Amino acid sequence: MLRIEQIGDQRDSLGEGPLWDVEEQRLYWIDSYAPAIYSMDASGGDRRKWPVPEPIGSMALRRQGGAVLALRSGFNFLDFDSGEVTRINETQPGELRPRLNDGKVDARGRFIAGSMDFEERDPVGKLFSLDTDLSLHLLDTGIICSNGPCWSPDGRTLYFADTGTRAIYAYDYDMETGTVRSRRQFTNFDKLRGLPDGATVDEEGYVWSVEVYSGRLIRFDPHGVVDRIVGLPVQSTTSVIFGGADLDIAYVTSMARPMSNEYHREREAGCLFAVHGLGVRGLPEPRFGG
Repeated sequence: MLRIEQIGDQRDSLGEGPLWDVEEQRLYWIDSYAPAIYSMDASGGDRRKWPVPEPIGSMALRRQGGAVLALRSGFNFLDFDSGEVTRINETQPGELRPRLNDGKVDARGRFIAGSMDFEERDPVGKLFSLDTDLSLHLLDTGIICSNGPCWSPDGRTLYFADTGTRAIYAYDYDMETGTVRSRRQFTNFDKLRGLPDGATVDEEGYVWSVEVYSGRLIRFDPHGVVDRIVGLPVQSTTSVIFGGADLDIAYVTSMARPMSNEYHREREAGCLFAVHGLGVRGLPEPRFGG
């Protein structure tokens, strides 16, 4: 039976980037504008917080410990013990409007993250790959608002949303080299109520996208056709990941930052939710290899 649980009463200004780590059996997520990283165990306890020095778009755990962060100006490392943040590189030096946003790790340990226009208006964003040797590679350009990178179960397709164009795209992905080609539109939200935001792929190869400004989880089949729609308690939902011991709980973040009077009336806006009973399982998230 479908059941949606609100986890705690913390209200994030811009909750994003949920990450379930199978090794620790812990959930991580961020508040982009706090800015900070949060973590809790499977029962919702043992909560921890790490402040970071810039707005944060996403994070991933490292195989050797700590985390890699996509902060506003570039990629960084975080030492969980000391809280120290160390710069790896700046992604778009001298450009004031882009900031790094959503990101995930591929099966070979690369961190893929895109940037977005801070004003969410012009295509100044880019898609980057941070390789395990810490070299930076440009995968694509002309993006308004980068979101939802995730891979098909075989790793051959990279899905990626540009919220500003209301579309999710697909690339052929070469796991050996980390390169992309043959970008095409996977699906668009022109006939849906909201916009594509964070996303993940289940073990059956279906893409789950959070419909921001509409408060729905939308499952697309591998051809980009809507397979299922799940309503959520608030319209200001932002991202999703599967977690729990069996990877069958969908954790969904949301934002409390005011977007309109309607959001002011959402008492639970900015809270974290767990969706039980979807009847599907997710895939384990790899750790960054650098």
